[in-house]
Amino acid sequence: MKKPLIIGIVATVIVGTIIAAYAFLPKADTYSENNTNTGTTETSSPAASDTQSSPAANTSAGQYIDYSEDSISSTSGTKVLFFHAPWCPQCRELDASIKNGTIPAGVTIIKVDYDTSQALRQKYGVTTQTTLVRVDDSGNIVKKYVAYNDPSLEALIQNSL
Repeated sequence: MKKPLIIGIVATVIVGTIIAAYAFLPKADTYSENNTNTGTTETSSPAASDTQSSPAANTSAGQYIDYSEDSISSTSGTKVLFFHAPWCPQCRELDASIKNGTIPAGVTIIKVDYDTSQALRQKYGVTTQTTLVRVDDSGNIVKKYVAYNDPSLEALIQNSL
């Protein structure tokens, strides 16, 4: 009777170890640096306070900012909340892809700290890091996407905009 229990425990440990190891494997970079999104007609001026924007981004590119209480109301155009955790490998990968890519004109990606923003997570039904929530000017949800399996700016653009 104890033998099946031991086999079940050993199998659970092995499967758990494989899953944990997979989570820390480096993901292939699916973002192409030659990617440009010309499908939008919105324009934005460069933000003076945008310290996280890619140096390679042109002046009509969108912006990448940290969340603040007025970040939704003080920005114009399309807004996407990126629920980021510094301990999450996929979040770090998406963060790097955003910083190294070109955010489409008229788009603001707002980086929200997953661990400390519990009220926002609850408001938008966010249960996992790398969740992207597109919101309107009033902060109402328009679209939600989890970029965990494809943490790239390209996937963000295809699935959130």
